[in-house]
Amino acid sequence: MSVGRLDRAGGGPLWKQLQEDLVRRLRSGEFDDAFPGELALVDEYEVSRHTVRQSLGQLRTDGLIIAERGRQPRVATAPEIRQPMGALYSLFSSVEESGLPQRSAVRALDVRADGVIAARLNLDGSTPLLYLERLRYAGDEPLALDRVWLPATLAEPLLDADFTHTSLYNELSTRTGINLDHGREDIRAVNPSPSERALLHCPADAAVFSIVRQGTAQNRPVEWRHTLVRGDRFALSAEFSANAGYRLTPSTTALSQAW
Repeated sequence: MSVGRLDRAGGGPLWKQLQEDLVRRLRSGEFDDAFPGELALVDEYEVSRHTVRQSLGQLRTDGLIIAERGRQPRVATAPEIRQPMGALYSLFSSVEESGLPQRSAVRALDVRADGVIAARLNLDGSTPLLYLERLRYAGDEPLALDRVWLPATLAEPLLDADFTHTSLYNELSTRTGINLDHGREDIRAVNPSPSERALLHCPADAAVFSIVRQGTAQNRPVEWRHTLVRGDRFALSAEFSANAGYRLTPSTTALSQAW
C-alpha cells in the first residue's frame, strides 16, 4: 500500500487502511516536523473527511497524535520519564535512569506552622514543621513542583542540606537516621493554576499529575508531600497478564534512595 492508494476492492475498511498507513509513516519519522491536517489527508488519500476523522480518532485513542477541535493534529511526544506504580519510588532515580541530568531549584527551606498539614501528620496544629519546596528539573526543563512537610523535631538537621542535587530521603537517612518504610499515595490528573503552569513551563493544553503522599517510619507519619508533575513529560506504568491479572510493577529502587 502506497500513499494515496488504498485497496478499495476488499482490502478492509478504508479508515482502517488509512490508519495503518499513517502509523507506518509516523514510525518512519515522516511526520516528525508536522502532521498533515484533515483536508490534506482527504486530498492525498482520495477519501472522505469522515474516513479521515475515523482514522485520526483511532490514532488519538492509541496516544499517537493529539487532535483537538479546530486545531491541526500533531504527533504526541513520548514521555521522557516512566515510573512503575505500586512502589515507594524515586523521582530522583527515575530522572537519572532516563539519561537526563537532574537538579532542583530550592524555593523554600524553613520551619513554619501549618495546622492543616500538622493534622494530617497526627500532630497538634501549632507543631513546627520543616517545609521544603523545590522546582525539579529533568534536563533543561522543569519536571515537577515538589512541596514537603516533616516534623521539625525530627527533620531540623535537614536545614543545613543542599537540595540542589540530592534526594530528600538520602539526606533524611544520613542526617537523622530515619528511613521511611511505608507510605500511601493518591494520584490524579488536574489542571495547574496559571502560576504553577508558568513555573513548570507546562503547555497550555497539558494537565499535570497531582501526587499526594504520606510517608511513615515505624508506623509514625513523618512526611506529607504534594507534588505536581508535568503530564507531557511523565508516565506511570503497570503490568497485567491473562494468568496473573493486573499487578503493579515492583520497584528495584530502595526507599532510602527516593525523593
